[in-house]
Amino acid sequence: MSKIFIVMGKSATGKDTIYKRLLEHEELNIRTVVMYTTRPIRVSENEGVEYHFVDEGKLNELKDENKIIEHRSYNTIHGEWHYFTANDGQIDLEHQNYIMHGTLYSYGKIRDYFGSDNVIPIYIEVEDGKRLIRAILREQKQREPKYAEVCRRFLADDEDFSDENILRYGITRRYENNDIEICINEIIRDIKGLI
Repeated sequence: MSKIFIVMGKSATGKDTIYKRLLEHEELNIRTVVMYTTRPIRVSENEGVEYHFVDEGKLNELKDENKIIEHRSYNTIHGEWHYFTANDGQIDLEHQNYIMHGTLYSYGKIRDYFGSDNVIPIYIEVEDGKRLIRAILREQKQREPKYAEVCRRFLADDEDFSDENILRYGITRRYENNDIEICINEIIRDIKGLI
């Protein structure tokens, strides 16, 4: 049986860059599972790459079809944004390994759905001061920077990714992203040991 690797961590830990680099690593031969969101697309994003950008109507349609694996909602300063994973035919664990990004909650739901032997966490960490600087620099590149949302998310991450929550989900291995090349090489080594 193949594996689903879920990359997660607080905002601005480099998890999106790490996720993309792992996906591009030919020797791993892993595919992505594109999750869904109702939030607006960012300047650097593309439909069907980072997410499927949909409206609440599509979310409700998939709910009615019992295809939602996990679903999270966030009350942002711009309204409620939904993130979810759907059983839409993308995953075939008989033939392929996959990589996804998510939260502790989504990791837990996907693990419960596909089994703990098949779903492997990849938890990325960066010191909070560095994270905040990275988040602000990233937001400055947006057409209309939303600094209040950066602050809200930064504070919410402390609660969502508390040490207690990380342990509650059974995550014991953490990857420190002080040097992205070292971090990626450690993750690649560990993935190769599992596939």
